[in-house]
Amino acid sequence: MEVCGTHTTAISKSGLRSLLSEYMELLSGPGCPVCVTDQKDIDKSIALARLPGIVIATFGDMVRIPGSNSSLEQEKARGAQVEVFYSPHDAVAYARKHQNREIIFLGVGFETTIPAVAMSISEAMSQNIKNYVVFSVHKLVPPAMHTLLHDHELRVDGFILPGHVCTITGRKAFDFIGSEYHLPSVIAGFESVDIMQAIYLLLQQIVSGTAATTIGYTRLVHEEGNIRARAIIDRFFDPTDACWRGFGSIPASGLLIKKDYSRYDATVRFPVDVPEPSTTEGCSCGEILKGKRKPSQCPLFGSVCTPSDPIGPCMVSSEGACAAYYQYG
Repeated sequence: MEVCGTHTTAISKSGLRSLLSEYMELLSGPGCPVCVTDQKDIDKSIALARLPGIVIATFGDMVRIPGSNSSLEQEKARGAQVEVFYSPHDAVAYARKHQNREIIFLGVGFETTIPAVAMSISEAMSQNIKNYVVFSVHKLVPPAMHTLLHDHELRVDGFILPGHVCTITGRKAFDFIGSEYHLPSVIAGFESVDIMQAIYLLLQQIVSGTAATTIGYTRLVHEEGNIRARAIIDRFFDPTDACWRGFGSIPASGLLIKKDYSRYDATVRFPVDVPEPSTTEGCSCGEILKGKRKPSQCPLFGSVCTPSDPIGPCMVSSEGACAAYYQYG
């Protein structure tokens, strides 16, 4: 299983999936942060967009994710202010220039993007910017891997782990895959040669009967990871239970802004209640994220659900498995 959505796209685009299909099966996992965002959190972001005087600042993939009855894209068409930014730093700069508006940044992403969001809070503090808050729906990968590995229906011989996440966490954060679950895993980069190297290293472990977490992405990933990045995460966030699409609630897999910095927490400044979300009948996103189905096995794939008219988030995000399978076959 390639855990990371960027790996899924790279594998599909390069043709590795079809090239190796005679010898092995490559399954997509829960490595798309937009895709695993819980439906209720999507609905909350839409409810926040409807509040007067609010600007939703977000990465681009979130705009088209369908909620229960709308999307940020549809809300923007109805007059809500939704702005796409490439970094939280840009959102802070926007808040500084538009102090008559309240800017809510949607904190979506894994360990890779969380330090930048934490730094944006630090930047807003240092510049005394009072109209910038974060709606944190961040997710942590190691707890999700524990949940995945506890699922006895999953049949996986090894894992290709996300290189950019491990740049922050370090290798040791994933030691448990070998020590507790006795499965091999390799941290991989994102070029085709990186992925082929990871597969080769996995096969070596499988053939020899060993199980460890090893680094294939040695040019960026180290044992301890990025200590400074983890320090700024720890400064502003506390672990909390979080709901993942397809998985339900996973203990300590999300991040909550610390009480000392609650003025930057959108859930404190702008509490909204949304009804229990509705789901689209037939959408297999949850099963696809757990590696139990391939996108082509979803009854909606390629017919009712397409990139131009997506039903589920796996068809929307640039890292989504369904979008990768649809685009590259």
